[in-house]
Amino acid sequence: MESSRRWVVLAAGVAGMTAGCAFLYGLPYLLPRLRADGLSLTHAAVLVACPTFGLLATLVGWGALADRYGERGVIALGLGGAGLVLLGAPAVSGPVALGACLVVAGAAAGSVNAASGRLILGWFSPAERGLAMGIRQMAQPLGVAVAAVAIPVLSRAGAFTFLAAGCLGAAALVAVVVRDPARSAGVAAGPSGSPYRTPVLLRLHGAGALLVFPQFAVATFGLVFLVDSARWDAATAGRLLAVAAFGGAAARLGAGWWSDRAGSRTGPMRILAGVTAGVLALLALAGAVGAPGVAVVALVVAAVVSVSTNGLSFTAVAEYAGPGWAGRALGIHNTGQNGVAALTAPVLGAVVTHAGYPVAFASAAIAAALAVATVPTLQLRG
Repeated sequence: MESSRRWVVLAAGVAGMTAGCAFLYGLPYLLPRLRADGLSLTHAAVLVACPTFGLLATLVGWGALADRYGERGVIALGLGGAGLVLLGAPAVSGPVALGACLVVAGAAAGSVNAASGRLILGWFSPAERGLAMGIRQMAQPLGVAVAAVAIPVLSRAGAFTFLAAGCLGAAALVAVVVRDPARSAGVAAGPSGSPYRTPVLLRLHGAGALLVFPQFAVATFGLVFLVDSARWDAATAGRLLAVAAFGGAAARLGAGWWSDRAGSRTGPMRILAGVTAGVLALLALAGAVGAPGVAVVALVVAAVVSVSTNGLSFTAVAEYAGPGWAGRALGIHNTGQNGVAALTAPVLGAVVTHAGYPVAFASAAIAAALAVATVPTLQLRG
């Protein structure tokens, strides 16, 4: 019974993550509608980044609560709160009030980011953990895929209602299905004392944050790049990027399986970071020389490969920190990643406005190249 329970728990956690990510990372698909309402690209990008700003304020706190009280209640409480706030978002007036609602909802939704990874540390052995975390991390591109298909064809109010329903439904599912793992189940104690006494976790946090920049450069500006530069309509561009998001989900799964077989999370992570840098450099070059066909292919490949490393960094952080610190360490890791994610939209929005898409994508390629040098060398640990 317990051997099958872990997969049920994982499935419920993935459902919660998918609903949360559809909201947290799917709002860029509202950009064309926000611009049609009179907002500049820079101002609209700030608005869609608001959930991430809220997320930043609560990730470590949610992780500490999960370390102390368990994962199920933390995830259900946060997703339920996010859903209720999103239900009320269409009633507010003006971009400032809407931005405030999105900040609060993002702060609540942070619970699933901080706590669901800790479930995997407790329920899965090291030999399965990379695959399990890869499945869990599929939720982010799957959530983006759901948003890519649904949001461009919904009104603004309809989009928020759709996202709210997903969060509330997932909160109920987690409350009913998830069971917290035994605190001693299947995990090593990790380093004695604080795992931050060595620079290993700091390097993992730094590499993870650097790799979020290219991921969100593509996720945030892929659709508007296709609309502005390739002259695609928003719905068609959204469908293409939804297909790419499913490819990204498969890439995360494959990366996790690879790391289990390789006995290392960081070796595959370094290789995939290098591939990300090369593909984004090609995208920037194609955009600069006016080769839209090559640019579209490079954009799709970048959308797939740029998300592939996320589960590897999360697994490495959780394993190195150990069960006593995993919630906080994952919260810190998430904070760094989402801090970069929150800045990516407004910063690159300004870069695109003043220097163009090729410069924006070239800067993302540089960030991925820097991550290659930052990733530490670690072997699999319990």
